[in-house]
Amino acid sequence: MKLSRPVSWFLLVFGVWSWVIWVTFVKNLVKDSSGLAFDDGHPTAYFWVHLLLAVVSFVWGTAIGVIGLRGLRALRRNS
Repeated sequence: MKLSRPVSWFLLVFGVWSWVIWVTFVKNLVKDSSGLAFDDGHPTAYFWVHLLLAVVSFVWGTAIGVIGLRGLRALRRNS
């Protein structure tokens, strides 16, 4: 399957954007002082669920970004 240049760029940018957003989210989650993420210094279910969401998003964002990068490399080789 051959990806177009705009689709490849979109996928690559999506992958990078996913990392930026979720790294920021995890930093904020760890620093949470509202009592949602930590109860007396111990992680709550809220923390674990959101950490799992972040990890899954890292994996999917990386996979999507790699597909976009490979699409751009393939287009450059064929040019």
